[in-house]
Amino acid sequence: MTIANGIPSDEIAGVTWLKAQASLGAGECVEVASLPGGEVAVRNSRHPEGPALIFTKAELRAFLEGAKSSEFDGIAA
Repeated sequence: MTIANGIPSDEIAGVTWLKAQASLGAGECVEVASLPGGEVAVRNSRHPEGPALIFTKAELRAFLEGAKSSEFDGIAA
């Protein structure tokens, strides 16, 4: 099976979805899963059957570095 952007998350078999401990517990979080090909899937925890976005590890690293550097703080304000 090819795993590409937009695949329904519930069609990605054999992965473990992880949610941040900082999540409010009421579904206000995204979840991530490592894929067999080395990519990372991201989904909305409120819609676990919804579409997944697929990123390379380099893309995810770049995003995380930006988040840690407060580059996106204005979006969540």
